[in-house]
Order: sequence, then structure tokens, then C-alpha cells
Amino acid sequence: MRHLSFVIRPLLFPFALLYGLIVRLRHWCYNVGIFKVHTFAVPTICVGNIAVGGTGKSPMVEYLIQKFQNRHKVAVLSRGYKRKTKGFLLADKTSTVLDLGDEPFQFWQKYKDIILAVCANRVEGIQKICSLPTPPNLIILDDAFQHRPVKAKFNIVLTAYAQLFTDDWLLPMGRLRDVVSRVQQADIVVVTKCPPTLSVAERTAITQKLQQHTTAPIAFATIVYNQQVYGKEELIPLEMFIQEPFTLVTGIANPKPLLSFLIDKDATFEHLNYPDHHHFTNKELEQLQGKRILTTEKDYVRLQPHLQNLYYLPIAMQFLTPADEHIFGTVFENL
Repeated sequence: MRHLSFVIRPLLFPFALLYGLIVRLRHWCYNVGIFKVHTFAVPTICVGNIAVGGTGKSPMVEYLIQKFQNRHKVAVLSRGYKRKTKGFLLADKTSTVLDLGDEPFQFWQKYKDIILAVCANRVEGIQKICSLPTPPNLIILDDAFQHRPVKAKFNIVLTAYAQLFTDDWLLPMGRLRDVVSRVQQADIVVVTKCPPTLSVAERTAITQKLQQHTTAPIAFATIVYNQQVYGKEELIPLEMFIQEPFTLVTGIANPKPLLSFLIDKDATFEHLNYPDHHHFTNKELEQLQGKRILTTEKDYVRLQPHLQNLYYLPIAMQFLTPADEHIFGTVFENL
């Protein structure tokens, strides 16, 4: 399979070249004022990347919510990918995962004090959020780095340790959905999903590689797995849960870190892997009935209404060192 990709990828180079020309033309139209760019009085923090999926945007959004919610009225605006609704929608107590999409619904379930809205048109979404009777004084834009009609006050660009944007290619030859030069607009670049034992030498090498494309500060972060798995009405210590075989169900962009984590713990499981944001069919749900299932938090919100004996393992983003967290914090010290 890997050999096949080496054969096919060069054939896709002309299409990647054409895609890059189209993307650059679009950026040029915004840069020279042919297409309108909107700014807003309320501070906006954009969390994004230039690759397709798998860089840890959701854990970063949750980190920002936790960081700012005690001193700001926070709103989160997301596209609501693969939701069954259209247009602008403000989350309330009746909202479902089908209304909001899996990741926004996850935010809404966990952080009831925030304003949560979904809208593909971020300009319209911000305008409607700001017109609420009690508007926020900080808006977090989930996955909006490519949404050029909005000029965010702060841009956080994420790149995964195992898939740095510097080592990738534009679609369809690679995974980049935007040109590398766009990273020049970042206020900070965070290398996510790093091994906790990342050496100083490798940090330095990665930093030097990224600094060829941006003058923004570089910080390093990892994924931390909870020590408990969560069911609908119970918590089970992870070490106890994995003493019995289970089925791991994932519908995320990159399940490899989770697989490695569970394998390192000598867990016995079968892995059923589905596409990112997958909507499970009735047949697929029937096949999962009766299994003892562990899944991700994002998948749990889609599966929970349909399955029993279902558990999820929460994750969180954590900076590798206090120095990394300080570098990140200095970007927002005036907020």
C-alpha cells in the first residue's frame, strides 16, 4: 500500500499545482481588497491549521475555554461539520448532536456557561452572536483559519508532531488544504501530539524547520489521556476497564496515538475504524449492539443515544513544559 502511494502521488502533482494556484489567487483577492475582509470590535481567537483534520483543534478549543471562561464571557463559533441543520443556530437545552455537529455538541455538553453557535458563514455567525441580549466579550473561532472573510485578532495554527506541515504537500498529493505561506499570519504555532519525552535536540530541529516559514513563537504540546473511562452513569478506572477485552470504535481523523496508548498498556481489543465525523448507519449500529465499547468523546456523543455498554476516554491538551505554556500565554497577555 505504501509502495502504491509512492507511485500515485507524483501523478497527482499537476492537480496539487492547480489547487495551489487557485488557493493563492483566492488569497490575493482578499489581500488586495477584491474580496471583503471583516474585523470586529469583540476579540476573536481563531484555532486552525493548514492540513485536513487530525491536529487537535478540539482539545485546543477546550483549553482556551478553560483558560478564559473565568474572566470573560466566552462564545465558541463553529461550522458544525456534518450537522443536519442549516444556517445560524444557537445552542440551547433542546439542541442535539444532529443539530450542532459532534465537536460543537461536545463543547456544549461540557461547558454550559459559554455561548455556543454554529454557522458556516462566520461573518454572519459573529454578527448574530454580538447582537444577543448578553453578548460575549471573547469569541473562539473553531477551525476558521481558511475563512478569510473574518480577520481574527489572534490566529493559533496547529501542526501535528507526526505530520508537520513542512513535510507535507498540497491536496490531493498530500494533506495540506492551504499554502504554507499562510502560516506567516499565525500569532503562535503549536506543535501538537508530541511524545512527552521529546528531546531538546528534536525540539530545536522542529523549531528551526518551522521558523523558515513563520516568525511566530513556537510551543509544544502533548495529549493527556484521562485515568478514567466515562459511561452514561458510571466512571471506571482505566486500568480496571482494560483488564477485559473490548471493542475500540473510532471515527476521527487520526486514531494512531490512541491505538499506541492502549497498546502500550497491554489492552486487548479489536479496532473498528470509521471516517472522521462518521454518521453511523442502522446496520453499523446493529453490528455494535452487545459489544463492550470504548470510543472517543467526539464519537460518544453520536453513539450514546443508540448503544448500551458504551464508554469514552477523555483527552486533554497539555503543554510539554511550563516554558511552552508561558510562551503561549504571552500571546494573550493583554486579553
